Amino acid sequence: MTMLDRMRRHKGWLKWSLGLVVLAFVIFYVPAFLNQGDSGQTGSPTDLVASVDGRRITVADFRRAYQAQIDAYRSAYGGNLSEQMLKQLGLDRQILQQLVDREAQLSEARRLKMSVSDDELAQYILVMPAFQENGRFIGEARFATLLRMSRPPMTVEQFQESLRNDQVVRKLYTAVTDWITLTDQEVAQEFQRRNEKVKLEMVSVPADKFRSAVTMTDADLAAYFEAHKEQYRVGERRKIRYLLVDVDGLRGSSQPAAREVERNYNENAELYSTPEQIRASQILFKTAGKKADEVKAKAEQVLKEVKAGGDFAALAKKYSEDEASAKQGGDLDFLPKGKLSPAFDEAAFALNPGEVSGVIKTPTGFAIIKVTDKKPAATRPLDEVRAQIIDQLAWEKASTKAADLAVAMEKEITKPADLDKAAAAHGLKVQESGFFTREEPILGLGASPQATAEAFSLKVGEVSGAVQVSRGYVFLAATSVEAPRLPTLDAVKERVKEDVTKEKAKVLAREKAVALVASLKGSTDLAKAAKAAGLDLKTTELIPRDSPLPAIGVSPQVDAAAFALPAGAVGGPVDTDNAVVVIKVVEHTQPTPFELAAGREQLTNDMLTDRRDRFFAAYMQKVRQRMKIEVNRENLQKVIGQ
Repeated sequence: MTMLDRMRRHKGWLKWSLGLVVLAFVIFYVPAFLNQGDSGQTGSPTDLVASVDGRRITVADFRRAYQAQIDAYRSAYGGNLSEQMLKQLGLDRQILQQLVDREAQLSEARRLKMSVSDDELAQYILVMPAFQENGRFIGEARFATLLRMSRPPMTVEQFQESLRNDQVVRKLYTAVTDWITLTDQEVAQEFQRRNEKVKLEMVSVPADKFRSAVTMTDADLAAYFEAHKEQYRVGERRKIRYLLVDVDGLRGSSQPAAREVERNYNENAELYSTPEQIRASQILFKTAGKKADEVKAKAEQVLKEVKAGGDFAALAKKYSEDEASAKQGGDLDFLPKGKLSPAFDEAAFALNPGEVSGVIKTPTGFAIIKVTDKKPAATRPLDEVRAQIIDQLAWEKASTKAADLAVAMEKEITKPADLDKAAAAHGLKVQESGFFTREEPILGLGASPQATAEAFSLKVGEVSGAVQVSRGYVFLAATSVEAPRLPTLDAVKERVKEDVTKEKAKVLAREKAVALVASLKGSTDLAKAAKAAGLDLKTTELIPRDSPLPAIGVSPQVDAAAFALPAGAVGGPVDTDNAVVVIKVVEHTQPTPFELAAGREQLTNDMLTDRRDRFFAAYMQKVRQRMKIEVNRENLQKVIGQ
C-alpha cells in the first residue's frame, strides 16, 4: 500500500488540529521550495558540513535552510535587506547552530525510540493548508507536481522524510514538556502585570547637575579605592600576532561584469519594486470584553456623523479606541496590502482617495476607514540601483575569494612561524595587537567575539585555524599572557575620580529630592512643590510597565515604586541610574475581569509556550553535552563564504 493510498483510506476521520502542528514547517520550508535558485555556492550538495552523533548535515541541507531564512527575513523586514547584511549579522552561524540543534533533537528522539508512522504522516499531509483547495486535499497528482515545481525540485519521498523528521521532533518536544502547566492565578497575575497602567507626575533630579559642586581629596580617593578594589581588577590580558584575510581588501579585484549586474537585477526585481499603497485613516471600536452588537451599533452611529459631513479626523480623536492612530486623527500613514487584516485590505483598497467605507468587521472589533491618498506600484530602474547591486556583488565575490583563500591557507599554517610565510606568499601582512582583555577590542580587528574567544583559548606558541570575523577570516597566535591583577590607585586614578564624582553627585541629587518631599508637608500637590523648588515637572500618559519615562527612559526602579502606589499618592525619592526621582500617581488603572476573560486564552498559550520552550532548550543543552558533534570547517567555509 502506497503512502497516498493510506492518505485516502484515512481521509474521512482526519482532524484539522493536526495541521497546526506542521504550520511552522510549512512557513519555514515552502518559501525555500518556491523561491530558491542557484546561489553560485561552491561545494558538492552531499559534502559534509557537520555531524551530530553520526547524523550528517550536508551542504544541501545548509543551503536550503539558509535560503529559507533569508526569504523569511526579507518577507518580514523588506526586500532591501541584503544577503551581505545578513551575513555580517552572523546568519550563517545561526543557521548552522539551528541545523545542529535539529539533528541533536532527532538523535535524542531516536534514542528514546520515537517515530512517526506512515499513517500518521499521511494524516498530517492531508490537512496541510499548502496542499488544500476549497477545504480538500489537492490530490496525488497535483501534490507531486507542486513538489517537482519547487526549487530545488523535491520528490514526494524527500518531502515526506523532511516532514517525518519535523513530527518526530514535535513528539520529543511534547514528551519532554507536556507536563508543564499554569495555574489560573499565575495567568491572572501576569495579565495584570502586563495590562496594569499608571499616569504619573514626575520630578527628576539629575545627578549630573551637581557634578560641579562635588569636592574630593586624595584621602577620599584612597578610601573609595580601598573599599571598591575588586571593581578595578584587571582581567587576564593577551597579546597576539594575526594574519587577516580582509574582504574589503579583495573588493578591488572583485568587480562584477555588466551582464552580472543586469542578471542580478532581473532575478531580484521584487527587491526594487514597491507594491501599491494607500494612505488610510480609521476609527476603531474594540469588542474585547463588550457585546459585539452594541459596539457595532455605536460604530454605525458614528458613521452617520461622518456621512453627514463630520470631520473624520476630529471624530477619530473623539471615538477611536486605537490609541496610537487616534492621536493622529486616525491616520495610519501609507500601507501596502497585508499590513493589516484581510478584511481591512479588502475594504480599504476598494476605495478611492476621499471615500469612506461602511462599518467593517476586523479581528479586534469594527472599523470605519477613509482613504486619503494612493500610490501605484512602482519599480526602480536599473540605473537607479546599479551602484547598490555592484557593491553587493563585489562584496559577495570578495567574500568568496576570502573564504577560498582561508581554506587554502589552513593547510599552510600549522605553527606560528607559518603566519609570516603565508603572508609573504599571498601578499598579506602579519600584524600585532597590544594587550587586551576579554571585554576589550583587538587593535586592528575591533570588537570580535569569535577572535577574542579563540585568542583566549590558545596557549602561547599555538596558532588557530581560520576564524570568521566581521572583516573576513583571521589566523592568530598567542604571543604573551598577563595574569589577572589588582592595579595601583595611580594606574586607575582617573576612573576612581569619575566614580567618586558620580557617587557624590548622586548624594547631592538625593538631598535635593528629599527636601522636595519634605516641602510637601503632607500635601500631594507635587506640581506646586516642584515649582517652588525650581524643578521641572513632567507628566506621562497612562502607561504600562517598561515604558520609557521622561528624561530617564525605562526604569524598573520607578516602575516598582509607581505600581505599588494608589492613585493620588506621592512616592520617592527613587534612585535610578543617573537621577533621583519623586513621583505622584495621578491615575492607576487595573484590567477588568472582562479584559482578563477575553485575553486569558491567548496569554495562557503564550506563557505555556515560553515556559515549555525554555525548559526544552535547557533539556537539549544537557543532551548535547554527551553527544559527539563535529564541524567540517573547510566545507563550511566554502558555503558561507558566498
